[in-house]
Amino acid sequence: MRFSQLVAKLGAVAVDLGSDPDISGVSAIETARPQTMSYIEGDKFAAQIATTAASALVLPQDPSLQAQASERGLAWIADPEPRKVFAQIIALFYQPFRLPAGVHPTAVIDPSVQLGNDVAIGAHVVIAAGVTLGDQVCIHPNVVIYPDVHIGDRTVLHANCTIHERTQIGADCVIHSGAVIGAEGFGFVPTSEGWLKMQQSGYVVLADGVEVGCNSTIDRPALDTTRIGRNTKIDNLVHIAHGCRLGENCILAGQVGLAGAVEVGNRVIMAGQVGIVDHVKIGDGAIASAKAGVHSDVEPGAIVTGVPAIPHKLFVKATAIFNRLPEMYQSLRQIQKQLGIERK
Repeated sequence: MRFSQLVAKLGAVAVDLGSDPDISGVSAIETARPQTMSYIEGDKFAAQIATTAASALVLPQDPSLQAQASERGLAWIADPEPRKVFAQIIALFYQPFRLPAGVHPTAVIDPSVQLGNDVAIGAHVVIAAGVTLGDQVCIHPNVVIYPDVHIGDRTVLHANCTIHERTQIGADCVIHSGAVIGAEGFGFVPTSEGWLKMQQSGYVVLADGVEVGCNSTIDRPALDTTRIGRNTKIDNLVHIAHGCRLGENCILAGQVGLAGAVEVGNRVIMAGQVGIVDHVKIGDGAIASAKAGVHSDVEPGAIVTGVPAIPHKLFVKATAIFNRLPEMYQSLRQIQKQLGIERK
């Protein structure tokens, strides 16, 4: 489309149409081609404006960057959130593959299953009794859905994921390949004869807009519910144990692990490989940095780092001291020698 047409679809205000180039797609600024659109987020990438082959850019609201783009004759859009705008532009040129509405002849569907309008069901899908699918649900090949599952409108289940019994998934959710939702939690009771299995009779509930990455697992509890709040996004290889409760708009990066009954507030961020001990409470807006091991409750808005996790600012100071330990040890040896203290 012409750049001016793209601007009209976005409703952008701060623009320079340049020569109103044709835009055929999007690209990274370092490897951009003519007739594509790219973006930069700030001064760190300002030098790319002078060399990029892109025909148009999304820029931050920075007059100097905008002037540089105009001098090169590039069309541009300026916004306080350039990455957000660029995400909207990508969606104009690309949408993920989606099966057409209809049921593949190899699918095995129990007669009691309730199908909404315009449902798409791929090859070798198995859907057990008592399942309800909302309108425009898309189920890719080899998905298995156990009994008594409810899936909301427009939700997408990618190939080879598994949805266990009594799971409730809201509208506009995405479950990626290999994910397992609602499998039984890790519940065993120690007895004199060994470990006794405690049956996991609870539920898993995913609210609207939840996304679960490839090969992630969310377990059902023995009692009550494991719950994931609205619009929370879960990366690949994340494990959420039985009875956890996550709030809205949280982000969990790859390899995060939550033990049983963890309570997480709204807008919480957990970076890669964060581990949370059972029954810990994480307050609204808290951040656990990469590889943090959280052994106790975290206050709302706090940033924690390290194993065991401590406030981030304290961790930075402690790390600076740790790096100086060899020097400090030599100083201590010299002081002991001057004082005639025998080292043990």
